[in-house]
Amino acid sequence: MALIVHKYGGTSMGSTERIKNVAKRVAKWHDAGHQVVVVPSAMSGETNRLIGLAREIMEQPDPRELDMIASTGEQVSVALLSMALHGIGKEAVSYAGWQVPIITDSAFTKARIRSIDDAKVRKDLDSGRIVIITGFQGVDGEGNIATLGRGGSDTSAVAIAAALKAAECLIYTDVDGVYTTDPRVVSEARRLKTVTFEEMLEMASLGSKVLQIRSVEFAGNYRMPTRVLSSLTDPLMPLEEEANSGTLISFEEDTHMEQATITGIAFNRDEAKITVMAVPDRPGIAYQILGPVADANIEVDMIIQNQSVDGKTDFTFTVPRGEYVKAMEVLNESVKAHIGSGNIVGDAKVSKVSVVGVGMRSHVGVASQMFRTLSEEGINIQMISTSEIKISVLIDEKYMELAVRALHKAFGLEKA
Repeated sequence: MALIVHKYGGTSMGSTERIKNVAKRVAKWHDAGHQVVVVPSAMSGETNRLIGLAREIMEQPDPRELDMIASTGEQVSVALLSMALHGIGKEAVSYAGWQVPIITDSAFTKARIRSIDDAKVRKDLDSGRIVIITGFQGVDGEGNIATLGRGGSDTSAVAIAAALKAAECLIYTDVDGVYTTDPRVVSEARRLKTVTFEEMLEMASLGSKVLQIRSVEFAGNYRMPTRVLSSLTDPLMPLEEEANSGTLISFEEDTHMEQATITGIAFNRDEAKITVMAVPDRPGIAYQILGPVADANIEVDMIIQNQSVDGKTDFTFTVPRGEYVKAMEVLNESVKAHIGSGNIVGDAKVSKVSVVGVGMRSHVGVASQMFRTLSEEGINIQMISTSEIKISVLIDEKYMELAVRALHKAFGLEKA
């Protein structure tokens, strides 16, 4: 049979009873003859609890020490799951990332995977064991534990699947797949049977919380078939039924040829807008502004540079809301002092809404329909960005849900 990687999120691992259900589900796949590697997250709420303890000691903990404490949640999960499997007669072994090892860089709290040594895992699989590996973490070249950032267990699972050349990576969550938009915002949202890698990458980057963006990048780069499905179903449901449930991330765009132009509406509440006003309009000015921001490990998303007037221009960009204060500090310390700009102003109460679909490549009028729909709802657009298969707008956060509902209806996404 095949080598399959399972990933279980914090909700799936949220109690000892749920961990026992995960063990039953994993055992079912193993009983069918598959080799199984499991990558669980920390129990729901545990990482927040650990980070909260650290911040009670120190408001801004050292990143290396923060990773030391944050990584322990997953270590508890893998050991409990291994015990649960032992309890139902399955031979299982758990490993922390550093024991595999999963090698990362040294960007603590935001580390990236460099390589994975699969020798130990393959030896265990060949001997019939179920292997359980901590998600979210690895070890740098100096032997320090480094975490991959929020949602890093998805990335761990897909990376491990790619390293092992698994047949499929199954991402078990508390939802039953990828929807046209968040059902909590639009009750008519539909579950998608398939979604292309490109669409999923855009949706993840634009705020869809079903999969972490780096995991989608891994899936695309290594052409790893990845399925999103629910862990809250009966763990003993027929294997064939489970294996075809959820949403498959596909790499075959021709499956969309007769489908809707737009696949889904994505949104992100976690946005902040910053404008550096009256900067000199000269070569290199964008780098002089964004270089220090990048050096501070702050991600920049949408960017607009206004028309030059009297040799001056305004430069606007967005950053994650959680990095807004830090970004403003960096700009006031480095940019304003060295460039001689005017005021630096910001707004942390904005949201991004996007329409996504590979059908845009062969259909015109998507942008005009999107802008007309927002106009009819009285929603002002502050910024616009596009790619080949998506259009994003930045709007006042109080209009975000209204915009999502209106666009979902305008593009007929409630229809099967």
